[in-house]
Amino acid sequence: MSTDPDSTAAARDRFDVLIDTIPVPHDLGPYLSLVAMDGTLSQVGYLGSLTVETMDLLLGRKKLTSGGSGGLAATAAMLEFCAAHGITADIELLPSGRVTEALGRLERGDVRYRFVLDLSDLG
Repeated sequence: MSTDPDSTAAARDRFDVLIDTIPVPHDLGPYLSLVAMDGTLSQVGYLGSLTVETMDLLLGRKKLTSGGSGGLAATAAMLEFCAAHGITADIELLPSGRVTEALGRLERGDVRYRFVLDLSDLG
């Protein structure tokens, strides 16, 4: 949805909380525009150094937070919450034998969803 300008414009100022799980450095401005007045954009994962336009935060009294790692107990609680509420991620599941292919595609930027390697075939 974030690559479609019409969808993004229609969702402007709509979300009280938006969880950003994009695993690479990116501009947070377009995502802050989706957050409603007094809302929060929560960044999950390490992106390195980021630059944020303060106007993106000031207009609408928006907050930018970090999810941190939380540890095992917090991660388990989050996964239980997601399971109870039907919250899932779009992934591409690959058998472990295709790890080289996955790494090559990552290098080429030929990835639409996160890769998950199925390690059950290692047994």
